[in-house]
Amino acid sequence: MTITKIETITQAPGCPQPNLIFVIVHTADGLVGHGETYYAPNTVEAFIHEQSSHLLLGADESRIEYLWRLQFDLACRFGSRGAEIRAISAIDVALWDIAGQRAGVPIYQLLGGTTLEKLPVYNTCGGPSYGSGGPGRANRTPYVRSDSPDPRDDLWFAMYEAGVLAQDLLDDGFTAMKVWPFDPISQRVDGGRLISKSDLREGVRPLEQIRHAVGDGIEIMLEGHGYWQLAPAISIAKAVEEFQLAWLEDLTLARNVSELRRLRESTSTPVSASEFLMTRWDYLPVLEQRACDYIMIDPTWTGGITESKKIATMADGFGLPITMHDCTGPFTLLAGMHLLANAPNGMYQEVVRAFLRYRYSQWVDWLPDVSDGSLNLPERPGIGAVLDPGLGQRSGYTLRSSLFEPKR
Repeated sequence: MTITKIETITQAPGCPQPNLIFVIVHTADGLVGHGETYYAPNTVEAFIHEQSSHLLLGADESRIEYLWRLQFDLACRFGSRGAEIRAISAIDVALWDIAGQRAGVPIYQLLGGTTLEKLPVYNTCGGPSYGSGGPGRANRTPYVRSDSPDPRDDLWFAMYEAGVLAQDLLDDGFTAMKVWPFDPISQRVDGGRLISKSDLREGVRPLEQIRHAVGDGIEIMLEGHGYWQLAPAISIAKAVEEFQLAWLEDLTLARNVSELRRLRESTSTPVSASEFLMTRWDYLPVLEQRACDYIMIDPTWTGGITESKKIATMADGFGLPITMHDCTGPFTLLAGMHLLANAPNGMYQEVVRAFLRYRYSQWVDWLPDVSDGSLNLPERPGIGAVLDPGLGQRSGYTLRSSLFEPKR
């Protein structure tokens, strides 16, 4: 069947996630596939309607690999990173959703079936408004202590009452958590160029609180968001070794592979890299230079399900486990879950429990449950959830459509 319509839905400031864009692909026989991506939504929207739509409308939606390459090769001739690959990612996820629906099976069955029947999960400790700064605004969180914190705000508790949060997560079915206690320190140091001994003591305090409260009962991942230069990143890595963390993630930006390798060689704590990488060509030098211990993949940033499957297989060839990133939207989460369920080297799926409870349910009709440190798999054909069909008519949301017009 042919693709007859491509729709996008963007959000104005004040909506739950202004940096997120939903993509809906329609076929001639009425199937509807959903995808999304995060960051620069208006730019992604323009690429989809001004470039991708001319390649995809009227095309056979089952030719997923061909349509991926068609868009990517066009973008490559003008620089493929950024908005272009995000747009391709969102469309690709929607096409896989359609393929699963047409076959009557979840996407993980199309990928080759499951190697995991329950998906290990960790909570990234953000609150309901985490990452919702909106287009054009720096995605940095203000760290202001309040005497009456929002009980839903895991980020506040991660910064100031991390032991209380760790116990609450265990009670809620989580067995692993990711925190970023060094981020507010980086905001005081232009460019993350240095870190003092007092700063190091401040940064490890939440880690001390967690271990004091629950011991080794919960795994801890340390996020750095790429805010540090190499020398202070090494100092941080050494300062946290005593806490036996699961991994260090993006203390430095992964764009410099030799720098990443030097960080890994400086510490006994495993290093994860990186949701910031796009396509297999970004990941290949990281793998070849043995610059990390875990491969982190965001399926709606790096090229969709098509490309993420290739990256997962490459990582397996180098003996490295993969973890799937999501701090953005429900279809990113679900795409990651399908990939993780299939991958023989699958390790963890990331979630933000505040998003599961308070954000994603505003948009889609199914979300996984967390129990005993795991997520249950989607069972419906395709990606496993459907976007509210009236979302584009809600206040603050903008629906844009491109239609197939057959030649006469």
